[in-house]
Order: sequence, then structure tokens, then C-alpha cells
Amino acid sequence: IIVSSPSLFPAKIGRKLANRFKTKFLFEIRDIWPLTLMELSNISDGNPFIAYMKLYERFAYREADYIISLLPTAKEYFIQEGMSSDKFIYLPNGIEVKPKKNIKLSKKVISQIPKDKFIIAYTGTVGIANNLDYLIDVANLLKSNNEIHFIVLGQGGEKNRLENRVKELELNNFTFIDPISKDEVNSFLSYIDITFISLLPEKLFRFGVSPNKVFDYMYASKPIIWAIEAGNNLVKEANCGVSVSTNSPQQLKDIILNLNKLDKNELIKLGKNGYNFVINNHSYSELANRLIEVIEDK
Repeated sequence: IIVSSPSLFPAKIGRKLANRFKTKFLFEIRDIWPLTLMELSNISDGNPFIAYMKLYERFAYREADYIISLLPTAKEYFIQEGMSSDKFIYLPNGIEVKPKKNIKLSKKVISQIPKDKFIIAYTGTVGIANNLDYLIDVANLLKSNNEIHFIVLGQGGEKNRLENRVKELELNNFTFIDPISKDEVNSFLSYIDITFISLLPEKLFRFGVSPNKVFDYMYASKPIIWAIEAGNNLVKEANCGVSVSTNSPQQLKDIILNLNKLDKNELIKLGKNGYNFVINNHSYSELANRLIEVIEDK
């Protein structure tokens, strides 16, 4: 019986069903509740609803046979809230490994990708949390460099504002491209030299992050610039790129210039490191096998 949070209230039902069928009760934590609600909304632990949720949270930590978490560095928090240390299982997000479809990009998309440039690209949701002002800041520092170009592919609530900012700064080294299908994204990434991911700092990230976008970049065998301050660093673990603080345009500029100087074979090696890492650690088949091992553990 598996109960997945943030829904805490089925925990007691899960335990009862596990007892009835003489099987295991596994509690999976995707977001830590009510802590996420408390930290993002500044609600105190004295709030009656928070206190009520806490009862269910601690029950789950205490009564589950295993606590499965996407957050690699959250173990100490769970122990603090009542979990036995031997119950913790780290099982992150992953990707479906399947034959790559060679879907050609439309002429419209291809025409927007500059030729003979060193391209840094972000793909996905264009929202506040994605910290894409950072990419514009460094593009502004590099506006006189004719070799480097930046692309944001995607849609979101911040896109119009960011497009206007690029126009105001008169940046000719920055392009926005409208969303394309997920299968086409892999084809798009074949035109790209370096991928980029950034998140605005959040206290909750101390427990680690598991962003699917990183796995897509790895699967495409592309080096990654990781601008996330968290309890883990997937790019460092995989040795598939470089890390930078979340708000240091000058440092990011220097990193991009250094990457542009690297031999192409070095970039290919970084990309392969990421590919091998995601296949061995984050494919759905590998993660399913790990879950089966937990379930079958006597």
C-alpha cells in the first residue's frame, strides 16, 4: 500500500489496509507537508490546521515500513519528526528511456536558431521561479561578443516581460522561441551547445531538488549550467557541466566564456557523462527495480 504526499490524510487508511492484507505500508514524500505550506505561506506551527496535519505527518513517519523520498537530503528532518533512520529510501524523479524519435524541426524554428554561434539555451516553463532574468543579465554583459547567443524556448507568465526587457536592453544575442512538442525538444537540443537551469533560492531546497528538466538535458547528452542552490547538485554528481550561484552574472559570464574555449571533445565528454548518469540512475526501469527491491524486502 503506497500513500503519496502532499496528501497526508490517507496515511491511517493506508496503515489499516496494509495490516488487513498483511503487506507493507510505504509513504512517499514528493513535497514535505505541512512544512512546505508553512514556509511558503508564513503560517506558524501554532495554526490549528497545521497542527492537525502534523499529527498525520508524524503518524506516517512512525507507522510506515519505509519512507520514500524524492528529496535526498531530507532524512534528518524525517528522523526529527519521528522516522526511524533505517526506513529512509531515496527514490528520485526520472525519465522514460525509449528510442529517440528523429523528428525534424519546422523551418520556422530552425530559422530562429543562429548559425555558427555558441548557443546557451533554456527550455520549458517561463515563470518567476525559473530565474530567467539571470540569463538576460549575462547576455547583457556579453552583448558585444559576437560568438555567443542565448535562447529561451517555451511559454509562461514571465515571457512577455522578459521579451520586453530584452528589447529595452537592445540585445541582439537573445532569442525567444515558442513552445514545441516534447519529442521535438530533443531535436532542438541537437542544435545547442550548452543547456541552462536556474531556480530562485528557496529555503525548502535545503532538502534537495529533483527537476525533470535536468534529466531531459542529460538524456540529450548536453552539458549543463546548474544555477540552483540546494542540498544536492545533480550536475556535480554526474560531472556533466558546471555550477554557478543563483545571482552572479559576472561569474556566469566567465563560466560561459570558459566553456566556449573548451575543445569540442571536452563538451562531448561532459554530455556523455550526463547521459550515462541519467540512464544508470534515473530511468523509469531502474527506479521501478529499486521500488520492487523495497517492496520485496522481507
